[in-house]
Amino acid sequence: RARWTEIVPAAIGIAVIGIVFFVVLPRIANYGDVWRTVREVSWPWVLALIAAAVLNVATFGPPIMAALPGLRYRAALASSLASTASTYVAPGGPAVGIALSFAMLKGWGFPSKAITTAVTLTTVWNQFMTFGMPSLAFALLSAEGGSQPLLRSAATAGLIVLAVSSAGLAVALSSARLARAIGDAASAIADAGLRLVRRRPVTWSGESLVAFREGTRDLLRHRWHLLTFWTLAGHLTVYAVLIVTLRALGVDGDQVSLAESFAAWTIARVIGAIPITPGGFGLVEVGLTGALVGFGASDADAVAAVLVYRFLTVGPPLLLGVIAGATWRQHNDADVSDGRAIEG
Repeated sequence: RARWTEIVPAAIGIAVIGIVFFVVLPRIANYGDVWRTVREVSWPWVLALIAAAVLNVATFGPPIMAALPGLRYRAALASSLASTASTYVAPGGPAVGIALSFAMLKGWGFPSKAITTAVTLTTVWNQFMTFGMPSLAFALLSAEGGSQPLLRSAATAGLIVLAVSSAGLAVALSSARLARAIGDAASAIADAGLRLVRRRPVTWSGESLVAFREGTRDLLRHRWHLLTFWTLAGHLTVYAVLIVTLRALGVDGDQVSLAESFAAWTIARVIGAIPITPGGFGLVEVGLTGALVGFGASDADAVAAVLVYRFLTVGPPLLLGVIAGATWRQHNDADVSDGRAIEG
C-alpha cells in the first residue's frame, strides 16, 4: 500500500525531471538547434559512438564475476544489466537493483552468503570510484592550470566519504569485535533516521557485519585487484562514451580538454548519486551541461552532447536489461546451476 513517504519522493523526482527537460535545458539551448547539431554527425563518428556504447555494455559483467567466483560472463552480464535497468524504472532505485541481482544469482544456485558478499563489494567499490574520481579530476585540472569551484567541492566531499567508508571497512575487516560495534552503531543511526520518516527499522545489526567479514577477507585477499581493475574499467568506459560524443558533435579539445571533460563527468557522477530521481535523470543532465558550458562548450553543442551521451549510456543497458530480466533463466549455464560447486 502506497504511503506518503513513498508518494512524495516519487512526485518530487518526476517534478525535477520535468523541470530540467522542459524548462532548464530549453533555456540553455533551443531543442531545434540541438537536433540540427545531432543530425550533422558524420557516419564514421556514428560508428565510433556505437563502438563506445558496446564497449561500455561489455564491461557490466566482469566486476560481479571478480566478486563471485564461478559466475560466467553471460550470466554476470545478464544479472548486471537487469539490475541496472531496474534502477531506472522501478521505485526504490539501487535497492531494487540489488534485490533483483540477488534473486537472479540465488535462482542460479549460488549460496546466499556468497551473493551477499559479492553484491555488497561491487556496490562499495562502485561508490569508491564515484567519490574518489573527483579528486583525480581536480589534480588533472589543476595541472593544466584550470579550476572549477564545484569540482573542488565534489573532490572534498568525495575524499571525506571515501576516507570514512574506507576506514570503516578496514576496521570492520580487522576485528570481529570492532565489526560488531560498527554494525550496531550503524544500525542504530539508520533506525533513528527511519523513525523520522515513519519507516520500519533495519533488519541487520552488528552480527550481520561480522558474518559479512568472515566471507569477505579471503575473497579480497585473492581478488581485490580484479575487482578494482574491472570496476575502474566499467567507470572509464562510461567516460569514453562522453569523450567520443563530445568530439563527434564538434566539441574539440580547444573548447573542452580531456581534463576538463573528465572533471565535468566526475561532477555529474557525484550529482547523479544523490537519490532524488531514478538514475539521476535530470540532475546529471543539468549538472553535466552546466559544467561543459562553463569549460567552453557552446550551449547547443553541450546540450546535444549530454543528451546523446545519456541516451547511449542509459538506453542500451535499459533495453538489454529488460530483456535479460525477462529471460534470466535462459542465461544459466553448467557452472552456475549448482551452488555446491562454489560453496567453498
